[in-house]
Amino acid sequence: MSGLVAGLLLLAALSGLLVVLARDPRRQVFAMAGNGLVLGLLFLALQAPDVALSEIAVGTAVTPLLFLAALAAIAMDRAKGRTEGRAKGRTADPAKDQAEDRAVDHAK
Repeated sequence: MSGLVAGLLLLAALSGLLVVLARDPRRQVFAMAGNGLVLGLLFLALQAPDVALSEIAVGTAVTPLLFLAALAAIAMDRAKGRTEGRAKGRTADPAKDQAEDRAVDHAK
């Protein structure tokens, strides 16, 4: 194994670890983009330019952009006062929702 491949493997492992250990979702996205770039360079060093190009395009650009768009949508929902995981017709009070569910069950 060449020194370049060994170095890129080590860098890929470290950048993957950074993705997992990052607490902030935005930092995770940027670490994931960096990991995609390192993996693309690794594929290039392993003489797989088609796979490298795909990894760089998808792992460094497309996927992080989708994650950033999802994070922006979540931030907009929170700014509008919506809470995560709330189903349509639910309130922010779980006790009230459970009471309504019991009333519906008894009516059946």
